Amino acid sequence: MAAPAGHLRPGRYLAFFALILVALYALVFFTGSGKPTPKLGIDLQGGTRVTLTARNPDGGDPPRESLEQARSIIERRVNGIGVSGTEVVLDGSNVVITVPGEQGDQAKALGKTAKLGFRKVVTSQPVTPVPQPSAPPASGTPSSAPPTSPGVSAPPSSPANGGGGAVGAPQQQPDENADEKTKREIEEARNLRQNPDLLSTDQAKQAAAAEKAFAALNCDPKVSDPLVGNDLTDKPLVACGDKNTMKYLLEPEFLPGTQIADASSAYDTQNSQWVVNLNFKSEGSQIWGDFTSKNTQKQAAFVLDTQVVSAPTIQSAILGGQTQITGRFSQTEAKDLADVLKYGSLPLSFESSDATTVSATLGLASLQAGLIAGGIGLLAVFIYCMFYYRLLGLLTILSLGLSFAIVYGVLVLLGRWIGYTLDLAGVAGLIIAIGITADSFVIYFERLKDEIREGRTFRSAVPRGWSRAQRTILAADAVSFLAAAVLYLLAVGDVKGFAFTLGMSTVLDLVVVYLVTHPLVAMVSRSKSKFLSNPKNLGLGAVQQLGSERKAARPATGRPNVKEA
Repeated sequence: MAAPAGHLRPGRYLAFFALILVALYALVFFTGSGKPTPKLGIDLQGGTRVTLTARNPDGGDPPRESLEQARSIIERRVNGIGVSGTEVVLDGSNVVITVPGEQGDQAKALGKTAKLGFRKVVTSQPVTPVPQPSAPPASGTPSSAPPTSPGVSAPPSSPANGGGGAVGAPQQQPDENADEKTKREIEEARNLRQNPDLLSTDQAKQAAAAEKAFAALNCDPKVSDPLVGNDLTDKPLVACGDKNTMKYLLEPEFLPGTQIADASSAYDTQNSQWVVNLNFKSEGSQIWGDFTSKNTQKQAAFVLDTQVVSAPTIQSAILGGQTQITGRFSQTEAKDLADVLKYGSLPLSFESSDATTVSATLGLASLQAGLIAGGIGLLAVFIYCMFYYRLLGLLTILSLGLSFAIVYGVLVLLGRWIGYTLDLAGVAGLIIAIGITADSFVIYFERLKDEIREGRTFRSAVPRGWSRAQRTILAADAVSFLAAAVLYLLAVGDVKGFAFTLGMSTVLDLVVVYLVTHPLVAMVSRSKSKFLSNPKNLGLGAVQQLGSERKAARPATGRPNVKEA
């Protein structure tokens, strides 16, 4: 039960709330490098969001480890697009890809199951650097490390080689047709890698087309689309690798990545280097043994999604299914390569359950519509409170303003700390939260009226009315928060944003009611100002008159007179 009004110290409550607000906005303005604005979702700023649902072949729940690896591989693909601000997150069994801006069309093709395979290298050569006027041409080419143990040796290679820039790649000068030129070059690269002759059944045509494509391939990430290419296992392939500084002409695939049983990185203390250990399944072990026996001192390329992640040289026949890849690996490079080899071909398939593209113009219109809707809602609440509660209505408006201030600050910090994005569904949750917050004030004020109708003064009605109102407010907010929490746990996609903002606003509503609204009402009830103490100015004139009439009509307390018969 609340303390009597005389014992309540409103100044302490208000000072504590002011301290919270100051600390919150100190974090907003003096921490982080971003603007002091919430992070907006694609439906408010424009962009593309693709939701991929994972399916296990046996129909069970996909393993969490496989989902994490799938997310990592897809994230490398997304980064290859070259658009900043992209996100790839797990949402249950879904992988959600978000690409802001107007360059996210390629995101819709990112959900293909990663395909890993082994191909024999016909030839390879460094990408020829192109001199630039502002800088001397790059010199030097990558070289493979000498073998240090039986098995295969490979130069260090990152699985994410598709995202780096080519050595000496020419810088495109900006001009009014830059976008059209880039699109045309990407289309030319796509046609080059998917040359119809390469897909021909004629072996001679395939070989000639492959050599032509290999000679023309420059591996410039601006024009060589890493997500598109001839990935047919029974056809030759021209591919880039080693961070786009090398290009390869490859034979058809001789061993699929699904034959890898395990891959791990380890430190070879004898030779003081990081290595990658491979174990093949029984069938893959036989194929790999036959291939290495016939191709000693030749290269075998490990190809992930038409990109060469490693091209080791076979030092000797490798039988038994256990293979060691050596080279100038760092610890991170060895682990990344092991992860690619182990999880490149996932035992999962993905289907696109949702794909949404919103233009920046439509996103801005959605944001404006949300702000207008919120403004109309606030205006309606203000008019109602001023008409019905008058000065108490002003306290409601002030409390709503402070509630908005604390919600806004929390949204900004959540966007920086956990990447939370405010979408249109979240705006809807905030608008509904206006009603929940206003409902708390209405409950409190109506309880005050009930006490005054019983004949109490405004000053004495405040502590008793608050004692009863807070139980109702807590129960109502608990139900709202529970509903939001259940919705958040069970829902997916945009509905989660609605549930999150609704639940957060409900919790912050209690903070404002306890630390601002109740102390302000208590201060007004103890004010010696005639203006503030006038019930008519508080919207309590009619109920106080009714309370006075009821009090006057009550019989005097004491023993009633009884007439004798």
